[in-house]
Amino acid sequence: MYRLIVALAALLGAAGAAPAQDWPNRPVTMVVPFPAGGAVDAIGRIMATRMSEILGRQVVIENVGGAGGMTGAARVAKAPPNGYQFLLGHNGTHAVVPTLYKNPMYQATTDFEPVVLFAEQPTIMTARNDFPAENLREFIAYAKANEAKITYGSAGVGSANHVACVLFNSAAGLNITHVPYRGGALAMQDLLGGRIDYVCNIVTTAISQIEGKLIKPMAILGKNRTPILPNVPSAADQGLPDLDAAAWYAFFLPKGTPAPIVQKLREATIATIETPAVQERLKEIGADLVAPERRSTDYLTKFVVSEIERWGAPLKAAGVTAE
Repeated sequence: MYRLIVALAALLGAAGAAPAQDWPNRPVTMVVPFPAGGAVDAIGRIMATRMSEILGRQVVIENVGGAGGMTGAARVAKAPPNGYQFLLGHNGTHAVVPTLYKNPMYQATTDFEPVVLFAEQPTIMTARNDFPAENLREFIAYAKANEAKITYGSAGVGSANHVACVLFNSAAGLNITHVPYRGGALAMQDLLGGRIDYVCNIVTTAISQIEGKLIKPMAILGKNRTPILPNVPSAADQGLPDLDAAAWYAFFLPKGTPAPIVQKLREATIATIETPAVQERLKEIGADLVAPERRSTDYLTKFVVSEIERWGAPLKAAGVTAE
């Protein structure tokens, strides 16, 4: 009887290992938890083409927007742990959602298998063209003296550009009125029209207006400048050394996905970002690759925990919540 039990256990173990060893043997879906055409979608599409070549199976993009990325992330959290759906995670889905929503649809730290952190993209704070300040220090001084009449806009409560501005306001010691819009384009339209004072966006969404001298670039909201706008100082350059509102991108699989699949997806991701053509396309949209020592699954596991704390503190202090 004992030998029979051992044999059955070995057989079951082999049956479980086989799918992991053969993965992928059909197309794989990358869930992008934001609409097509945005910054996150652009990252996903750049990655998917080369990943398809490396994995030998097509990586299909599925845009599942809603609730600040929570809807798409929840789909992956609840998917079968077989490697055929994975999430293009973002600071919104894994750092902001846990604090912003009273009843999130998933637990960011326990409902996923972290795969790899691979890129970051700077955020920029821009002001209306006639704002009476020429740099961040002047902006903060003016804003502190005129808090009651200053406003900032965003794509809506809990959107990436809303939370980036909350992070900036917290670091600068500002208490400014938020004006939420139904989309980032509407907020930018009112900034161009001078009806709001500033917005915080992924850098690529503001380049054309900056180059056209239609809005004022005040600071890259991070420690470093960006090559695509080299003349715009960082927040660190201007007295806010601890502020970093950069967007980051990582892949996650459903909890319980076999380790060999996690490792194979991680290796395919690293091979993708080490491809010169991919690096060039990421550079064009202002995305920076993370350093090799930050590309382990263990690093991403700890990083998510620290990011929830870092983004959560100013959200709680500002009383920002969503249902």
